[in-house]
Order: sequence, then structure tokens, then C-alpha cells
Amino acid sequence: MTTPDPIFVDPRLARLYDAFDDDRGDLDLYVGIAERFGALNVLDVGCGTGVLALLLAGHGLHVTGVDPAQASLEVARAKPGAEAVTWIEGGAEAVADRGLDADLATMTGNVAQVFRTDAEWAQALAAVHDALRAGGRFVFETRVPARQAWLGWTREHRSAHREIAGVGPVEMWTDLLEVALPFVTFQQSYRFPPGVLPDGDVVTSVSTLRFRERDEIEASLSAAGFEVDEVLDAPDRPGLEWVFVARRR
Repeated sequence: MTTPDPIFVDPRLARLYDAFDDDRGDLDLYVGIAERFGALNVLDVGCGTGVLALLLAGHGLHVTGVDPAQASLEVARAKPGAEAVTWIEGGAEAVADRGLDADLATMTGNVAQVFRTDAEWAQALAAVHDALRAGGRFVFETRVPARQAWLGWTREHRSAHREIAGVGPVEMWTDLLEVALPFVTFQQSYRFPPGVLPDGDVVTSVSTLRFRERDEIEASLSAAGFEVDEVLDAPDRPGLEWVFVARRR
């Protein structure tokens, strides 16, 4: 299991996540795919603060959300409708032996890129495969390396201010730290109002993502027992991301 970044495990930052990631129009694609395949039982891997899990549950689906970050799950569990979702703390392997027999498994955002080693990625794929019924679909997104999304991961392009209830105004900015392909490392910084935190006003979270080429991903899926049915273009980032739709053999 990979170790989550501070943005997900630090309670001070986990509570900010939704405020700074407030445009989730990208999730409409996943709702549409669930409807298209008639999915009733969904596993959301790396569910974080539960936005997609709760969205799907609101459409009447039985949803299991799994995530290794306790702080993020605490945010998810506190949201309206959270009782309709089964929340599990842990990596994808935490759903082993639970007999989910899911129709659909999802990974949104950066989840598919946090698995840095081939072994970690293979372990996650095996866990998803085991959680799906025969013929069940696995849908996830990952950025196209050639489009060099990291060039925009700078404070000039990624900075924002939000008013956080019970906290006040919080400023966020991103700094690109290192590009050593296939790995890209960046830092997100959050400046809290003076006096809110006992140990300084700025809290940071460093993240490293792995950018895999399409043929690498397709080969790994095949090795894990999946057939790639199609590769879609992410509607919110046209030309920048692949959305893989794979079927369990």
C-alpha cells in the first residue's frame, strides 16, 4: 500500500481539500459510465473525501469507498448521506475477501498515478480485479505524459484563495519541485490566517506522481486479467488525459 500525501492525511489539510477542488464536473463521466453499464455495485478506490462515492450513492447505487487516509475518510463520513456508503480505511487490497462482486470499480483524480513502482501498481490492479465480478468494468483516468501537465503546476498557474468556515481566508499555491520522468514532484502550500495554527501559518504537502505511457498501462492491465474495451478522452481536460475502460476477464 502506498503512503498517502499530507494533503490527505493531515486533518488540517484534509478539511480544505473540497474547497480547493470545488469544480468536480469531471465526475459526470463516471456517473454516465455507471448508468451505461447498468452498474448497481461500485467500488471507488482512493475515494478521498467521498465526492464520487456520495454522488453515486445519491443515484441509488451501492457504493464501497476505500482510502488509506483516515483524515480524508473522516471528512467523507461527516457529509450528508454518508451512511449510504460503506467506508473502508486502507489500500485497494483492503477489500480482499469481502465478496464485493462489484459491477464497476473507479479511480479518479491522481489515484492511478500515485502507485510509483510496477509492484505497487500490479498489487492495486490485482485487488481491483478480485473485487469485480466477471465482466465487471474498471474505469480510471491518467494524464498523457506528452502533454506535460506539470508545466502548469506553478504558483503562477495554480494559486487560489478560499474562505473556510471556522478557519477564515486560506491561500493555496503550487510549486513544481522536480521533473525526473516518469516521476514528477510538486508541492502544495496552504497559508492559514495568523494565529489559527500553533506551529506557523503555512502547511505544505509534497506529492510525486508517475506518468505511464499508454502501452505500459495497457500491458499492465492485460497482465492483471483485464481487456481494454476503450480509451476515452476526459471531457474536462480534452487531449490531456486518458480514461481507460477495462473489462475483467
